[in-house]
Amino acid sequence: MSSVSRTGLRVLKWRYIDNFAPWLAYRFDRPPLSGEADRVLSELDRNGIAITTAQALLGPNSLYTELTAAVDSLQRVLAERVAAARAAAKNPESHKSYILNLLGDRPRLDPQSIYVRFALQRPVLQIANAYFGMYTRLRFYNVWHTFATSTPPQDSQLWHRDPEDYYILKMFVYLSDVGEDAGPVTYAAGSHLKVGLPREPSYIKRRGDAKRTEDSQMAKVLPSEQWIQVTGPKGTIIFADTRGFHKGGLARERDRVMYLCMFTSQAANCADYFERPSSIDIPLEKEQAFALALR
Repeated sequence: MSSVSRTGLRVLKWRYIDNFAPWLAYRFDRPPLSGEADRVLSELDRNGIAITTAQALLGPNSLYTELTAAVDSLQRVLAERVAAARAAAKNPESHKSYILNLLGDRPRLDPQSIYVRFALQRPVLQIANAYFGMYTRLRFYNVWHTFATSTPPQDSQLWHRDPEDYYILKMFVYLSDVGEDAGPVTYAAGSHLKVGLPREPSYIKRRGDAKRTEDSQMAKVLPSEQWIQVTGPKGTIIFADTRGFHKGGLARERDRVMYLCMFTSQAANCADYFERPSSIDIPLEKEQAFALALR
């Protein structure tokens, strides 16, 4: 049996056995998408990545203004820590030293927090659930401050796939203007599982068994003409299936500030990347309730 056939059988098992309940529930209660959300979903299905803006997708009365105000306030509170982390970013031996998690490595889950509420907005969840074809779980959220450095590319600055699930949907929201000099998100269009690479690129090894790929290696499988580098002003929103090849954060001249969150299936091979209190107030809305529920 070919590797393609084996992958297809694994995906069928993942969808119709491992995730049967969320798939069935969504099939009989699937809301229609329209307008910008429908366009984003079509682009995401086709390329593995879709680009929009807070204004276009969420409208003028969205939570984007509240999010930016909260992050601006957080940056002021953490000014000394940010300055120290920026200095440490010059050390090439520090793992991920070019990124500071402004919410900490494992933020405490609070459904009333703007950082959770932003991820659970209806257009966002509708896109996530429609892309998976099932109700999805929120697994991760944070705000990254990425520092400009001159060190060689490392870790997520190199091409890689995320390992947690067959589909993995991340939403990236630029909270600062991001040009080529500020570490834009870059994606190899068509490398997600819905399309799939004809073959994998060769790898360089970084930090144990973590697989990372350089530009020259990726170009042998997918030419650079198929790479989508997302530059844009603050308010740019990116949806990407990070099971496909991607990279970002190679900031050379300017820092990058970015909110991000991640959705997976119920059966994903990962725990939540946040601290879950012993009890939380689960929202009444079905999509939001499922996104925050325990396995």
